[in-house]
Amino acid sequence: MTTNEHTQTAQTTHHRTLGTTGPTVHPLGLGCMGMSALYGEADRSESIATIHAALDAGVTLLDTGDFYGMGHNELLINEALRTAPAAARDQALTSVKFGALRTVEGGFTGYDGRPAAVKNFLAYSLQRLGRDHIDIYRIARVDPDVPIEETVGAIAEAVQAGHVRHIGMSEVGTDTLRRAAAVAPISDLQIEYSLISRGIEAEILPTARELGVGITAYGVLSRGLISGHFTRDRALAPGDFRGMSPRFQGDNLGRNLDLVDALRKVAEDKGVSVAQIAIAWVLSRGEDIVPLVGARRRDRLAEALGALDTVLTPADLAAIEAAVPAGAAAGERYPAAQMAHLDSEH
Repeated sequence: MTTNEHTQTAQTTHHRTLGTTGPTVHPLGLGCMGMSALYGEADRSESIATIHAALDAGVTLLDTGDFYGMGHNELLINEALRTAPAAARDQALTSVKFGALRTVEGGFTGYDGRPAAVKNFLAYSLQRLGRDHIDIYRIARVDPDVPIEETVGAIAEAVQAGHVRHIGMSEVGTDTLRRAAAVAPISDLQIEYSLISRGIEAEILPTARELGVGITAYGVLSRGLISGHFTRDRALAPGDFRGMSPRFQGDNLGRNLDLVDALRKVAEDKGVSVAQIAIAWVLSRGEDIVPLVGARRRDRLAEALGALDTVLTPADLAAIEAAVPAGAAAGERYPAAQMAHLDSEH
C-alpha cells in the first residue's frame, strides 16, 4: 500500500459527526434489528458477542427500534451493555426508533406520533435499555394523522428534560425534513442508501446537507442482497422479511444477483469482498454519511469493518458505477403496503 493510500485509509477511519448538531461516532454503526426480528431465528449469545466485538473495535452507534421483536432488541442491547467492559459501555450511543403499532401476532397496524405517545414509548425504551437517556430518538415512520411539528416538539421536550440527547428523523422527504428542522435541531436522517437504493441523491441528500443534517444509511447491503453471500437457490426461514420483499422475488432476484456478479468482478480485481466494496462505496459518498451494518455474527462484522481499509480510487468508482448503474435494481425496496408508509417516497 502506498503512502497516499495509507493517508486515504486513515481519513476513512476518522470518526464522523452526524450533522452540525449531532454526536461524533465511529464511521460504521451497528444495526441490531436482525438480532431480534425479520430475518428468522438469531443466536442470542452470538448476537451479544457481536455487539461486544463491535464495541471492542471502536464502533459507537447501536441502532434499534422499540418494536424490533416487541422490545426484545432493546433488552438484548441492555444485556450486551451490562456485560461489556465499562469503557466500552460508556462509549456506546443508542439510536432508537419508535412509533410502530403492533398486534399480538406480530403484525403492523400503523404509527403513533402523538406527543403523549412519544413520552410513553420513550419511558418504556429507557426502562428496557436500562439507561437514563437515549442518544438519538426518532419516529420510525411519519404518523399521517399528527403534524411532524407536534412529534418533534415532544422529542424536543424530552431533550430539555435530559431523557434524549439528539433528535433524528427516519425515511422522511424534503418537506417533512424542513418542517422538522424548523422546530428543533435534527442530528441525522436515517434512510435506506446503497448501490441499488440511490433515491435520496436527487433531493433528500442535498436538502439534508443544506440543513446540516447527517445521514445514517441503513440497508447498505440491501438486506444481504448485495452482500455477496446471497445465492439464487437460498431458502428463506419462516418469518424472514425478505420472503415478501419485491427485490428477492422471482425474476427480480435473478436480475439483482446479476448486478452482484458484475460487482463481484470489481471487488475481486480490488482484492476485497463484495460486501466490503458495497460498504466502502457508501462511505465514499461523504463524511456526513454513516453506514449502519446489520451484522448478526462476528465474522460478518469483521468483514464489514474491513470496508474501512478499502480505498476507492476514481477508477474503482467508475467500475462500480458501470457494474451497478443507478436505478438498475429490479423491484421496489419494500412491499407496496409498506412503501405507502414511506414519507420519503412521496
